[in-house]
Amino acid sequence: MAWSIAEVARMSKVTSRTLRHYDSIGLLEPAWTGSNGYRYYEREQLLRLQQILLLRDLGLNLDTVADVLDGRHRTVDVLRNHQRWLRAEQERLARLSDTVAKTIRELEGSEHTMKMEELFDGFDADRQARYEAELVERYGEGAQEHIDESKRRMQGWTKADADKSTAEWQAIAKAFGELFDAGAAPDSPEAQEVTDRHYRWILLSWTPNRESYTGLGQLYVDAPDFKVQFDAHAEGFAEWVRDAIAAYASSRL
Repeated sequence: MAWSIAEVARMSKVTSRTLRHYDSIGLLEPAWTGSNGYRYYEREQLLRLQQILLLRDLGLNLDTVADVLDGRHRTVDVLRNHQRWLRAEQERLARLSDTVAKTIRELEGSEHTMKMEELFDGFDADRQARYEAELVERYGEGAQEHIDESKRRMQGWTKADADKSTAEWQAIAKAFGELFDAGAAPDSPEAQEVTDRHYRWILLSWTPNRESYTGLGQLYVDAPDFKVQFDAHAEGFAEWVRDAIAAYASSRL
C-alpha cells in the first residue's frame, strides 16, 4: 500500500514542503514518484519518518538524524551526548529561574538584597566568545581581523543605533522568509535583491569578502543558535539563506 505526499503530511502533521526538503537532502526519499510528479510513500518510508520525528523531537539536528538512521553513529552514543547537553542546559535554566525569582523579590521590595553578580547567574556570557573562537578556528586569523573590525565599528554605537540594526535584521529575515514560502529560488533576482540588503546591513559592522560572506551563510546552518532561529520559520530555511548568500558572493563579490 502506498500513500501520497498529501496523505503522509496529513497523517504525520509534517508539511508537504518539509517532506520535499527531506527528499532533496536524501533524508527521506519516497518509495516512488508517479508520472504526475507526485511522491508516494510506503510502510518502510513511514517508519523512517517516525524515527526522524522522534529524533527531531529529542532536539537532534537533521545532519545528526541522518547519521543515526544511516548507521554512521550509534543511536545510543548520540543520545548520551545529547542527554549530557540537556542536563547542562537544565542546570543553566534552573540557575536562570532562580535569578528571575530573586529579581522578582528584589523588585517587590522584599528584605533580601540581591548581590550584583546574582543578576547575571544563569546567563551564557561566554556565547559570544565561543562564536568568535569557532570562527577563527574555522576560517583562520583572517576571521579575527573581521571580528576586531566589527568591535571597533560598533564601539561607538548608541542604543538607538543597536535598535535600528536589530529592526533592519528583522525586516531582512521577514523578506527572506516570504520569498522562501513563495518558492523562490535562492539565486532568483528577488532573493538576490534581499541578499544585497543583507550584505549592506553586514557592512555596518564589518566588510566581508567573497570567502567570508559565504562562510557567514554556512555559519547560519552550522551554528545551532542560528539554525534554530531559521528553523523556527520552516525546515530548510537556513540552507536556503545560505545558498542565497553563496550565490550573491559568487556573482557580486
